[in-house]
Amino acid sequence: MPEILPDLRASEGILFDLDGVLTPTAEVHMRAWAAVFDDVFARWGIEPAYTDADYYAYVDGKRRYDGVASLLRSRNVEIAWGSADDPADAETVCGIGNRKNAAFAAALRSGGVAPYPGSLALLRRLSAAQVPMGVVSSSSNAQEVLETAGIRDFFTVVIDGRVAARDALASKPAPDMFRAGAERLGVDPRASVAVEDALAGVESAASAGFASVIGAEHGVGPDVLRTAGATYIVDDLARLLLETSETE
Repeated sequence: MPEILPDLRASEGILFDLDGVLTPTAEVHMRAWAAVFDDVFARWGIEPAYTDADYYAYVDGKRRYDGVASLLRSRNVEIAWGSADDPADAETVCGIGNRKNAAFAAALRSGGVAPYPGSLALLRRLSAAQVPMGVVSSSSNAQEVLETAGIRDFFTVVIDGRVAARDALASKPAPDMFRAGAERLGVDPRASVAVEDALAGVESAASAGFASVIGAEHGVGPDVLRTAGATYIVDDLARLLLETSETE
């Protein structure tokens, strides 16, 4: 029997992750991380080699520098943290993170980005129903991605990596960013919905006490997302579209 999904119109508000949920930019992030870590591992002789499994386990959903530190720690490598203004060639956590961000920004500007069709359809449906919506993304590029994808106006609140750094919000999987998103959207997490594709993001939303945490499955694995706290799993946000018409 198909899983019965929640009627999102009944929620006080909905907070979406961005990359891999609203836009396919998770793939761009993955390629940028792979290029950077492949180079770092080769030059430093770090083993075993970096894989996509490392991305999902240590990097996905986290703020950039936290992802670098987590991945290197998994290989028992500790380096200086550095500072956010480190040049991209600096051999520090921040330098490596900035190197990846430069690769991602170049790919974004050369190729552009469009929202997933199912996600765009859902945003339009929820906007017509006047459901408050926000974005909670660890990426410091969230505003640019939202603008480039043409979906920024759907959201009254955006909590991204820049906001988290400014307001000293702990990175996902800590609940801080989702709690801040709910507070600034003016909704109670216990009556609201979070939509995430990353293990760290699902854990963050579940820890923040959201009534429903919808896992968007794009490679992590449904069982892993459920174990982390996802209450529903979809492979396309179009599955969340209500069967009723927008005018009903």
